[in-house]
Amino acid sequence: MMLAPGDHLGPYEIQASIGAGAMGEVYRARDPRLGRDVAIKVLPGSHTNDPERLRRFEVEARAAAALNHPNILAIYDIGARDGVPYVVSELLEGQTLREQLAAGPLSVRKAVEYAVQIARGLEAAHEKGIVHRDLKPENLLVAPNGRVKILDFGLAKLADAPAAPESGTDQTRTSLTVPGVVMGTVGYMAPEQIRGLPTDHRADIFALGSILYEMLSGRRAFRGDTTADTMMAILKEPPAPLPAERNLPAALERIVDRCLEKAPIARFQSAGDLAFALEGLSSHSDAAPVTRGRPGARNGATLAWGLAGLFALTTLALAVLLFRSAPPDTAPTYRSSILPPEHVAFSTQVPAGGLAISPDGRRLVFTAEEQEGPRMLWVRSLDGLSAQPLAGTENGGYPFWSPDSKYIAFFSGNKLKKIDAAGGSPVVLCDTPRSSALAAGGTWNRDGVILFALATAPIFRVSAVGGTATPATALDEQVGETQHWAPFFLPDGRHFLYFAAGSKAGGPDDPNGVYVGSLDSSERKLLFPGGSNAKYADGYLIFPRERVLVAQPFDPARLELRGDPVPVADQISVGGLSGRTGAFSVSETGVLAYQSGFQEVRSQLTWWDRATKQTTGIGAPAAFGDVELSPDREQAAVSVLDPEKRTRDVWLFDVARGVRTRFTLEPTDEQTCIWSPDGTRAVFNARPKGYFDLYEQAVNGASGPELLLGDAQNKTPWSWSPDGKFLMYSTGGFAIGNYDLWVLPMTGDPAARKPAPFLQTPFNEYNARFSPDGRWVAYVSNETGSYEVYVTKFPGPIGKVPISAGGGDLPRWRADGRELFYVAHNSELMAAAVNGQGDEFEVGASRTLTELHAPPGGRYPYDVSRDGQRFLVNTIVEAIALPPITLVVHWTAGLQRP
Repeated sequence: MMLAPGDHLGPYEIQASIGAGAMGEVYRARDPRLGRDVAIKVLPGSHTNDPERLRRFEVEARAAAALNHPNILAIYDIGARDGVPYVVSELLEGQTLREQLAAGPLSVRKAVEYAVQIARGLEAAHEKGIVHRDLKPENLLVAPNGRVKILDFGLAKLADAPAAPESGTDQTRTSLTVPGVVMGTVGYMAPEQIRGLPTDHRADIFALGSILYEMLSGRRAFRGDTTADTMMAILKEPPAPLPAERNLPAALERIVDRCLEKAPIARFQSAGDLAFALEGLSSHSDAAPVTRGRPGARNGATLAWGLAGLFALTTLALAVLLFRSAPPDTAPTYRSSILPPEHVAFSTQVPAGGLAISPDGRRLVFTAEEQEGPRMLWVRSLDGLSAQPLAGTENGGYPFWSPDSKYIAFFSGNKLKKIDAAGGSPVVLCDTPRSSALAAGGTWNRDGVILFALATAPIFRVSAVGGTATPATALDEQVGETQHWAPFFLPDGRHFLYFAAGSKAGGPDDPNGVYVGSLDSSERKLLFPGGSNAKYADGYLIFPRERVLVAQPFDPARLELRGDPVPVADQISVGGLSGRTGAFSVSETGVLAYQSGFQEVRSQLTWWDRATKQTTGIGAPAAFGDVELSPDREQAAVSVLDPEKRTRDVWLFDVARGVRTRFTLEPTDEQTCIWSPDGTRAVFNARPKGYFDLYEQAVNGASGPELLLGDAQNKTPWSWSPDGKFLMYSTGGFAIGNYDLWVLPMTGDPAARKPAPFLQTPFNEYNARFSPDGRWVAYVSNETGSYEVYVTKFPGPIGKVPISAGGGDLPRWRADGRELFYVAHNSELMAAAVNGQGDEFEVGASRTLTELHAPPGGRYPYDVSRDGQRFLVNTIVEAIALPPITLVVHWTAGLQRP
């Protein structure tokens, strides 16, 4: 629709054409009702028959109209004429940032000032769930007074917002992104946009980093001779160093670097954090730089932890705020981020149990590990510049503080220990009934009483000077409770929070509710059903609801909740019981520490050739898990993590063509899948009821999944006997103390099939594999204290023959039964010569074949060809460590007081 001066759109009179773009034509118009000039954007007539473009145009209007911020273009009205929609907005005077950059780079002070304004505008949009996705200098207008306005939310999307707590209603959600569709402007798109992956607000942070780079250097951060070259630069290359002759502050360079990280999880996690970091520089932007060196090229397989210095300025500023006595009610909220030191990464072995802020809010302890080093506790003073490891805490985890903030208690092996936070030798407090891998939190009161929790157990009590641990709670077996987790003392030091889990809600790990218990009585009080780990601070109960951290007013004297929960932080990391325990900690002085996001690991199925030592990748990378080749070795059943649902599905992979098709359609996890000997059927485990049952399904899709075995116990299928008569599987798991091996008949009347135990011991037996002739079973056990591979007779078991020495796992047979492969403790793939033709099983020497680089969490990351010459390996191609820890000072500021 072409408009001329004097034409009308509703009440608006067209005065002149201003310009046109891909998403519309813009006119200057007059609103006679209010006596003001406005801008009107009209969708080009040639595109009004494009439903997708119309939908995008409508969402642009609704998205932008929801925003009210001085750095975002204001939308006044929306209408349509003859089926052609238009949007009415404020009329702006000034230059686009692109026009300003035509004259060269900006001053450092002006570039920082503009970037702060853009970040604040994005922060307001992101808080409304709106992502711009096409931020570039052309979409930024600078008014004569220096105010920057963000224009054109034509590619914005309304991000899926979490449901309101206990709303009971479905939330309306709009998404314009489709995986595989690239939307945005080349040169400013984030890597995930170029790959066509789902995007979030961190794509805008990448674009702002590109714009800030351009304002400082006068050239684009990523540019090639062709569009494809530019895309490859964004995906693979770091930008050229910023001009040395400009003497830019080192901290500013690091801010740009972090914005331009390839992985979203390595960037600033919010526009507000970015704005805060920039504002810390704004008064010093033209100051002389400190000595610095620019980071080298980044490899997608590692995360450069040298960014820790970036946070020195903001963390020191936070320390000043921390050590003042400003009342939280009147003090503003401040945020900063904590990274581990260079070459150190946060540990993923203690999910949601690896960080704790001291009660006085002055120090943070977290679990981390150096490259090729053990997991340890690290302590960071918030008025210092780096964290220090605590010697003697090797392989420790789940730390918690003494009430005077001097000591740290932690779990290690089968012990609960304490150590001076300033260093020294750890002291054993007590033995724990289970391994520290099953720890579930602890708390310490001012009377010297410690409470701690372990999987499948009540909460235990022990003196802070040491002694014997005794139960402090009792499991309610009538409602199916199996464990009490996450104790936390209330201010009186006698009452404590914890949450109970069991089968009441549908599965063995489902929470039954958050309770208040007492040291002086066996009575307890239910605060609310369901739930997760809860803590108390400054009048609030703070706890995760799904992946949103919320705070709700709480009266610790009456032990009563008041009001409604209010969101505090989104997308926090979770772990523990079925992924429900949140990674957060609070001090008594108004400091909140939490971790957001997940560890992101992408892997690729790769053939490794034994003779040539060469590797060949097949198909596209994804978050692959278990790998199981079909009997004819033409397909592989592979578990794949859904990046948004955070659940695994089983896919069938054509290993010749490198393409995959979905096999399971369950809404919850399916992790391990094995083939029938003829390759026509498969058995996998899934947990629609909260625990893993066994299901059988035709490979060709002729029939849906059929429940094979469901008895309220976690089960993992391992192997189908070559004659098709038996299925070997395990029950239990590490969380309940041990795995046992069972056999299920697979022939005859299904109603008459009864499982029978194969190996039941006080130890863990799992990863069992039938030999090709069905006469032997290779399996893994920890009966010696370390996990080793053994072979025993089937249908026995009769005797056992050790295969590995010094650690072994994940056995597989060569098709002729003459070799047994396994993985040593150092991830080396081993081959042992074996002979099971006679009544005795013979074992020859083992030799190393190669080292596996498999992602964590998968049960079987490799399989082998029939002749034992090629191995299909799930190999890491990109591993991004856990994101920074976020610190929030005066986190209760702005919340409704109880």
